[in-house]
Amino acid sequence: MPAKPKEVVALVLRVMLGCWFAYSGGLKIFGTGLDRFLADVANYRMVGPPLDAWVAYGVPWAELIAGVCLMLGILRRGALLAVFGLVLIFSVAVGSAWVRGLDISCGCHGGDAPIRYWAKALEFAGYFLLLAWLWRVEPHHDGGGDVENSRNLA
Repeated sequence: MPAKPKEVVALVLRVMLGCWFAYSGGLKIFGTGLDRFLADVANYRMVGPPLDAWVAYGVPWAELIAGVCLMLGILRRGALLAVFGLVLIFSVAVGSAWVRGLDISCGCHGGDAPIRYWAKALEFAGYFLLLAWLWRVEPHHDGGGDVENSRNLA
């Protein structure tokens, strides 16, 4: 049970971030459809067939699983690393499209609106800041229990 205000804030932000990623992945899988996301991935012109299909069919499941893990507090640091990896990949893809002047939709939630690159850059910066803060405040263990208890036993 979180005892400090910082831990409560971290819990709330972790659950919200988890909900967002679970929603994003679930929408691609069960809402707009993986075929639609495949078309969005192809628009970035970074990978061709069949790798684009692997990306389009795998990324939403990774988002969904990492999001659920964050929400439920399962494998929290691993889920944070997974979300960090996803955001890093998304930011590289969007940055590549921006540099090449592509007029595409993001593909994040199945819409057709053209991507607003500056807004995406700010969104990614916010993700990275949040993930770094959550990583810092997330308790980590040395494999044998918590550090404080191991000091008390010595």
